[in-house]
Amino acid sequence: MSDFWIKDGETMLFIGDSITDCGRRGAEAPLGSGYVSLFSELATARYPDRQIRYINKGIGGNKITDLSERWRDDVLFHKPNRLSIKIGINDLHSHLRGADGGVSPELFAERYDGVLALTKQELGCPLVLISPFYISRDNSRQTLRSQVLELLPRYIETVEALSEKYGARIVRSHEIFQRHLQFRDAEVFCPEPVHPNRAGHLVIAAALMEVLGG
Repeated sequence: MSDFWIKDGETMLFIGDSITDCGRRGAEAPLGSGYVSLFSELATARYPDRQIRYINKGIGGNKITDLSERWRDDVLFHKPNRLSIKIGINDLHSHLRGADGGVSPELFAERYDGVLALTKQELGCPLVLISPFYISRDNSRQTLRSQVLELLPRYIETVEALSEKYGARIVRSHEIFQRHLQFRDAEVFCPEPVHPNRAGHLVIAAALMEVLGG
């Protein structure tokens, strides 16, 4: 069990959008009700001897541009020993809909690279990146869902490239959910393709635990 990624006495910080947030600023404070909380509980169950501090800095609706604006306050300030980042689906939706402040695949790559470079420079802490996912198998090319699935690989490719560039571990959550959808209806994991239910969050937490050596 000594090869578990997080050591005794360390702090792990999670940052991202609503999938990370999950009520952590309200009734479900401080870790939320999603994969962050589930992961912390799994880690406690498996490694009772390790005193690990967890910080959740997810904010619903965030894009990589939002993260970069609050990076110094919400990440660098806390000086975490380990850092998990889950971002991308709001970026994709904003670009697809042509919204003001939309984040194209190119801008996503630029800003994501920027925050990781800053983190390497100022903290040098190990990273784990969770790729964006979309829990649907609609390949009709006639719906918004199918358009999202068609564009999503460009955002995932950025996360994969950056994980290699910065030596980060990666949770390929979209691949994992697509495999599950070969056997079960999407509603087993989510009420709609973006926001998982408890079962969906458990899939993420379990995948994160596996990637981190648990």
